[in-house]
Amino acid sequence: MTTVTPAQQRTLAVIEAELARLVRYDDESVVHEAWIRQRYDGGFAASYAPARAAAVRTAWHEAGHAVAALELGARFSSASIRAGAASAGRVHAIRGGGELGFVIDAAGQVAERLRDWTLPETDAEVRAWLASWRGDGGDARRFRAGIGARFGADEAAAWRYAAATLTPLRPRIRDLARALLVYPRHLPYPVTAAIAGFSGPPFSRRQESGLRHGRLPVPGGLLSGKRVFPVKTDFR
Repeated sequence: MTTVTPAQQRTLAVIEAELARLVRYDDESVVHEAWIRQRYDGGFAASYAPARAAAVRTAWHEAGHAVAALELGARFSSASIRAGAASAGRVHAIRGGGELGFVIDAAGQVAERLRDWTLPETDAEVRAWLASWRGDGGDARRFRAGIGARFGADEAAAWRYAAATLTPLRPRIRDLARALLVYPRHLPYPVTAAIAGFSGPPFSRRQESGLRHGRLPVPGGLLSGKRVFPVKTDFR
């Protein structure tokens, strides 16, 4: 069981309250202004609209890595969607995963496609996509280096295994992605695990038991200054 400190519990409460308040809004509508401005001011996006879209894509990508790590019992220090010269976000210092570590490496790309249900389906589509997957912060290289113990050189079979592992975890990936979007700082491992339902009551279950339709105050005003738009989301 992961220990959540009092300070981390307060962070978790802030995030839960904000997500409950914004439950009817889509992902692009809940992006904290800090992430939008950081991408625009840093020259990573030409305007606020692409900055908002990039933050959402990155949040799902990093949430995929984090949830895969949690599912496989791997550890990491924190998750963040802060853009930089080398990456648009990061799950920091992942350790573990064993011979299934390649699932963690593939999880960012799988999660991006789970967001809008665009995973390649046929063998031809899978192989064509894999042929185009290069770089990606080293994920593609680590994926190919890590599949040997289970799948030899069969990249398509390894990708299908990763997708099959992560597809049932889509609700947890979504919860964590939205948390990354609304909170303007990195999320420590214990907070990430709690939001994704890997310690304590599952976050989405807590939402359904009372937070979903509430309009709760945000403690300390940490998440103020946000514009939201009334767009229906794909909530369960």
